[in-house]
Amino acid sequence: MKNFARSFFSDRIQFVMNEESKNRYDASAIQVLEDLEPVRKRPAMYIGDTNTDGFHHLLTEILNNSIDEALAGYCTEIWIDLLPQGWARVVDNGRGIPVDLMPKYQKSALEIIMTKLHAGGKFGGQGYKFSGGLHGVGLSVVNALAEECRVEVKREGKIYQQFYRRGEPQGPLKTITPAESLFREIKADFPSGTVVAFKHDQEIFGRQEYQYERIKKQCRHLAFLTAGLKIHLRDRRRRGEEKKPYFTFYFEGGLKSFVRYINLSHRPLHEHIFGVLKEREGVLIEAAAQYHQNLVPNLLSFANNIETKAGGTHLIGLKTALTRAINDYAKRRGFLKEGQSNFAGEDVREGITAIVSIKMDTQKIQFEGQTKAKLGNREIRALVDNVVYENFLFFLEEHPEDAEKIIKKVLLARQAREAASKARNAILRKSALESATLPGKLADCQTRDPRQAELYLVEGDSAGGSAKQARNPEFQAILPLTGKPINAEKNRLERVLKNERLRDLTIALGCGVGEEVNLDKLRYHRIILMNDADVDGAHITTLILTFLFRQMRPLIENGYIYLAQPPLFRVKSGKGVQYVYSEEEKEKLIQQLTAAGKKFTVQRFKGLGEMNPEQLWETTMNPARRILKQITLDDAAEADRVFSMLMGEEVLPRRRFIQTNALEAEIDI
Repeated sequence: MKNFARSFFSDRIQFVMNEESKNRYDASAIQVLEDLEPVRKRPAMYIGDTNTDGFHHLLTEILNNSIDEALAGYCTEIWIDLLPQGWARVVDNGRGIPVDLMPKYQKSALEIIMTKLHAGGKFGGQGYKFSGGLHGVGLSVVNALAEECRVEVKREGKIYQQFYRRGEPQGPLKTITPAESLFREIKADFPSGTVVAFKHDQEIFGRQEYQYERIKKQCRHLAFLTAGLKIHLRDRRRRGEEKKPYFTFYFEGGLKSFVRYINLSHRPLHEHIFGVLKEREGVLIEAAAQYHQNLVPNLLSFANNIETKAGGTHLIGLKTALTRAINDYAKRRGFLKEGQSNFAGEDVREGITAIVSIKMDTQKIQFEGQTKAKLGNREIRALVDNVVYENFLFFLEEHPEDAEKIIKKVLLARQAREAASKARNAILRKSALESATLPGKLADCQTRDPRQAELYLVEGDSAGGSAKQARNPEFQAILPLTGKPINAEKNRLERVLKNERLRDLTIALGCGVGEEVNLDKLRYHRIILMNDADVDGAHITTLILTFLFRQMRPLIENGYIYLAQPPLFRVKSGKGVQYVYSEEEKEKLIQQLTAAGKKFTVQRFKGLGEMNPEQLWETTMNPARRILKQITLDDAAEADRVFSMLMGEEVLPRRRFIQTNALEAEIDI
């Protein structure tokens, strides 16, 4: 296995490496496009925001530079440390940032990279062939937004060091001894590499802390996408953890390992995992797939290690190839008889976990939109289609027992699709009519502008009645859901649509269901789940979210789903009334009132129905005062795994989750 890993990674390096640049990664590879001044004034323009996402993006930018070295074939290990007092450190054994003089600026290439926007080896120079960081702003932006930053480079037998403060050099580049270097903390001997250690600027980010689990997931994904690369992570922020060992991510199988990880929450349909890694016309194409015995598909796509959440041409190529290969195999083996129609794409994709990743020339890759959520290169569709089709058809021929199980599942999926089509068409017909045919329990709003309209999904008739009285009928609609919806994780679409609650919801939304979701027909751009703050309310919320995630995912991806946050307590003192939303907030308020010698009463709201309409409007439905939590989809693979684990057929993963997290559960007695 170790020999295979070395061979696999060396083959990958051989392809990825730009031979022309092998001996030319020096100051001549660095180009400068813009100065650094705007970053501190408008940080959100460069990292998205200064909240949790933007804060974590600092570490991502540094980590991506090391990943780019791995993609270029020069880095095999990365070490990440979360340190006390807000420091983070990334070390790699790549080539090391160039330190020679740039004559035009009379400064080292390192200093130019650290202090100038768009300075790097990714703008047509010879530094990198593949890179996720197209804009070249990583190091300079992090440096500008860091209170302190320390960079060390090991090259050609020397170690160089430079300090910065809020983007400004605190002295010239100098050479240091190994004993003075941060490299000494890494128990590995390598001839070249880079260390970047930085402390975020609290003037910009406040007192935020890195979320270890979030970074852990990120490292896992990057290791899956870069087979043979070792990523070491440790959290040393607490006292006594100075010698804590690293947690290492290393996957020899690449995307096949990624598929195996996702399917831990499922029951695989067949033993072998399909995988392919091929180079075509300068593009490295990797794909992997395995069917499981659940119903929902999970397809992920990446381009130059960036997750393309909105898909793109590579994902279209993957889908087309899988459908073509299964139809051709089914005809050859007699599963599809003469005159029978081909399987549809949704038949083929039911219950599959499939991932596609492409890596191509940085200068040629085209993303649609600033967020790089969709790949736009037209030529990639045919390349991926051909590579996956040829190799998946060969996989089916080589594993006839697995192939037979897959074809039988696809046959069942087609039968279910035909049944679901009848149920879905009935709903679509109802949705197309005027409001007179909308669900009888729906109290619709007056506006027909979906951008202004809100739909509250409320648990039960009692709370629904209160909400109908509390609402602003101009833009707020109310749909009571009596009883619990069916579990969309365990049931096919035709059965899900027979459930009165989910059928009413689908008709009310008007945008269709399954692969036919059309956001242009969505009747409300805020869909707000408002349930009781107890176990039953949480269960109903989870069931609705499961349905939305599995059958209307674009609503989540586009930010249309919210959770209302009703208060837990009403605290009355004299003529004053305050509503509080947590036990901690209540205790703090009680201490303040007690310290002030004031009398008070506390009312615990067990359900929404206990509030009168005025209270419900004031606390939970008034846009000027309410608190809403937006449901987002930052990690599709992790979301799929969690939904499958908590709501799927497999008991063992769910039991393990409960046993692991039982002590953290909040119990309402």
